[in-house]
Amino acid sequence: MSDRFLLYGANGYTGSLIAHYGVQRGLQPILAGRNSQQLGTLAASLGLEYKAFSLEDTAAVDAALLDVAAVLHCAGPFSRTSKPMVEACLRTQTHYLDITGEVSVFEAIAALDAEAKSLGVMLLPGVGFDVVPSDCLAAHLKAQLPTATQLSLAFQAGQMSRGTATTMVENQHRGGLIRRGGVLTPVEAAWRTRAIDFGEGEVLATTIPWGDVSTAFYSTGIPDIEVYMAVESKTYWAMVASRYLGWLLGLDVIQDFQKRLIIAGAPGPTEAQRAQGKSRFWGEVLDPSGNRRVSLLQCPEGYTLTARTALAIIEKVLAGQVSPGFQTPSRVYGADLILEIEGVMRSDISG
Repeated sequence: MSDRFLLYGANGYTGSLIAHYGVQRGLQPILAGRNSQQLGTLAASLGLEYKAFSLEDTAAVDAALLDVAAVLHCAGPFSRTSKPMVEACLRTQTHYLDITGEVSVFEAIAALDAEAKSLGVMLLPGVGFDVVPSDCLAAHLKAQLPTATQLSLAFQAGQMSRGTATTMVENQHRGGLIRRGGVLTPVEAAWRTRAIDFGEGEVLATTIPWGDVSTAFYSTGIPDIEVYMAVESKTYWAMVASRYLGWLLGLDVIQDFQKRLIIAGAPGPTEAQRAQGKSRFWGEVLDPSGNRRVSLLQCPEGYTLTARTALAIIEKVLAGQVSPGFQTPSRVYGADLILEIEGVMRSDISG
């Protein structure tokens, strides 16, 4: 097996952060993406090789993957970019990882499980902020209460990158999503709220269609799943308003306007903001008898966390620690994977 991996989307905010952290860890990723000039500048600054190509160029994608053991795909929105990269990984028998948080992407990749197993290829989407910490938290809670039938997860995070903001704009008109009886079930935006204590007092949180609605089911088998995000009151009411303005928010002219505003802003948190920031996760499981378990995670800032979890997992893949087929982080590496990450603490607060 090759000891190299392809980092596609390396010139983006998160991809660039992963490239810098990777070099610090002694890794030598091949940087890739569509923008040759940006890639060349980044590669020169880090002393790395780079390859510029579009995912629409099938021959170029295949040629790039033949030289590596795995690809870490960081170019979103993944609803548009994951399919051609996954297909290329299956053609070239290359392990696939990405940092998506999009339910539709997880479900599409899960449908390829049998094919991936037959080829000996691991498909592991969601190796960043979503879904490594919350997936590991879900698996930990399931182990504490094996009879659990209800799972609620929540997170509290900070500033978004341009890529994350763009993905949210593209999906803001689609409403919410939960899992009921093992089935993905559409609900209204901001369908349910609750006060959640992440460790520093209760805050308002509301349901969102986050990746764990998909992945936590595969990791735990728990049939009823909801995911919450801590929000300010004004954000919550904007989400409620989207129930009635979905038709407007889905128009190309409105989305293009919002994307222009995003591009005009900062690419993401500054180095100082990342160093000072924290992300927090909360999880709760219930069983039919009324038994309950609650656990917390305190983690580094979200983009720092993504870089650290993605690189920790790619190192395991390069060392041959793989399980073919569609996987989630905790299914392959266990609920304690997140505790291997610098700056992470877990606490069980009720039983």
